[in-house]
Amino acid sequence: MLPTEHRLRRREDFAAAVRRGRRAGRPLLVVHLRTGLTSGDTDPHASGESAPPARAGFVVSKAVGGAVVRNLVKRRLRHLMRDRIDRFPAGSLVVVRALPGAGEAGHDQLARDLDTAVQRLLGGVPR
Repeated sequence: MLPTEHRLRRREDFAAAVRRGRRAGRPLLVVHLRTGLTSGDTDPHASGESAPPARAGFVVSKAVGGAVVRNLVKRRLRHLMRDRIDRFPAGSLVVVRALPGAGEAGHDQLARDLDTAVQRLLGGVPR
């Protein structure tokens, strides 16, 4: 499970990451990343002077499948992101949007697509 301080919950944060962030698409998912929060952005989890942690949220629409399939995909993505959240700069907003093929994909396929998209966003893999 993704720790509470790393969860993206507010609609404004999702919108900021999707609208003003960079994105990397793969066949099973799209990852949106917004780094460098400005002074106008607020973090409800911020504590004092320390930098806010990177936070991640997930979007899995009905196009992926029924409720059981959507929840399975969300659980898999949360589990995968738990091990990768430390790669992002402090204060980053990350939104992982599952595409319709994610419902039939296995854990390894999701992990491969997530790793590739994250590396592309963080500058590790050229297009």
